[in-house]
Amino acid sequence: MGKTKDIREAVDAELRFDPLVDETGITVANMGGDVALNGTVPSYPQYLEAAAAARRVSGVQNVHNHLEVVLPPDAYRDDPMLTTAANNALTWDITVPDGVEAIARDGNLTLTGAVRSGSERAAAKAAVAGLIGVRNIKDEIEIRRAADPIDVTLRVQEALDRYSLIPDDSDVTVDTDPGTGTVTLAGHVRTWAEHDAAVNATWMATGVMDVRDDLYITG
Repeated sequence: MGKTKDIREAVDAELRFDPLVDETGITVANMGGDVALNGTVPSYPQYLEAAAAARRVSGVQNVHNHLEVVLPPDAYRDDPMLTTAANNALTWDITVPDGVEAIARDGNLTLTGAVRSGSERAAAKAAVAGLIGVRNIKDEIEIRRAADPIDVTLRVQEALDRYSLIPDDSDVTVDTDPGTGTVTLAGHVRTWAEHDAAVNATWMATGVMDVRDDLYITG
């Protein structure tokens, strides 16, 4: 009971500490390191940052983000205006390839198109995440560049070996499904920083179609 209370209180404290989050509408629940964020925030960047803040807390193994973005009246944009703003942002961002498009419905952006890598897909989401009026983002972007699964596995493993956040004695394993291009990460990491480093490194590799995250955070 004490540890459960400690993690919940620590997440509450981190949310109050983070200047990018208005924590007044957020409630935190914890069960054995599985943390749930419930309530409301006034913007989509705060929705993302609240989850990032919770992951920074020692002992947190999973974060379930159930927050709802409730926009203040001055942040509302109608669908045509938000669609135009999102597509302009995608066009102006040189890291996003041509052909990625956005459409808005009630503040919810859907991204479509095709990219060569997970990094380009992440760049598209980042390009529109901070726009006024965004309540959520649905990612329907396809990755269309298959590669030899042995090469993919090797490139990802070499990247993990280079990363300073991943210790030399790490038991993280990499396996690529030849049929789907899905890379499975398994093993143990000590922190969310290590976890995110491993997942981000995987998405950067050319030929990765999807990532299955079976990593266990030991805290």
